[in-house]
Amino acid sequence: MRALVVGDTGGIGAAVAAQLRARGATVEGLSRQRNGFDVTNPAQAEAVLEELEGPFDLMFVATGALVNTRDVPEKSLRELTAEEMAAQFAVNTIGPALVMKQASRLLARRERSVFAALSARVGSIGDNRAGGWYSYRASKAALNQVIRTGAIELARSHKQAVCVAMHPGTVATDFTARYPAHKKVAAEEAAANLLRVVDGLTPAQSGGFFDYAGLEVPW
Repeated sequence: MRALVVGDTGGIGAAVAAQLRARGATVEGLSRQRNGFDVTNPAQAEAVLEELEGPFDLMFVATGALVNTRDVPEKSLRELTAEEMAAQFAVNTIGPALVMKQASRLLARRERSVFAALSARVGSIGDNRAGGWYSYRASKAALNQVIRTGAIELARSHKQAVCVAMHPGTVATDFTARYPAHKKVAAEEAAANLLRVVDGLTPAQSGGFFDYAGLEVPW
């Protein structure tokens, strides 16, 4: 198996890459820390992606940001700013979209292949009961639409491809350190859960949104 993990130095991404290697997979990683791969710099990101050579059996995008220009997500409309919203979309939507742009070239064409990107349950419109977190919610909802739309296109040329958005649960990383009240799992456990779900998905489920237990999340 050959895999590409984008964001392989972050909590979840590093754990996913480690577990894939433990399985015997060949893993190529991209991250800002490791090789300067910056999803907020589209020209640079696309240049790096275009140098990659496939095929990959798995492309796993583990990048993301809960906040960018502020300390905590917005609790009300009064706190909404164009700067934060634009920054959230750059990391959480545009970055993964640029990676997915290369999927038709990089994913294995005739065999089963998977493109998976970390989304979040709070990106679900149907499941939104608490409000708040405007920029993060909106950027993840937009990512879900990118995945859904890309899956439709990719299915025309890659009949065995699976493209999914994934909710990892609340994972104990720097990302969630400000939320001690939330029940969390270790990154290693989250990675194992996510890969277990990836292993079981079929092309008929492509374009879906699934949580760490394999349950479908409402759009």
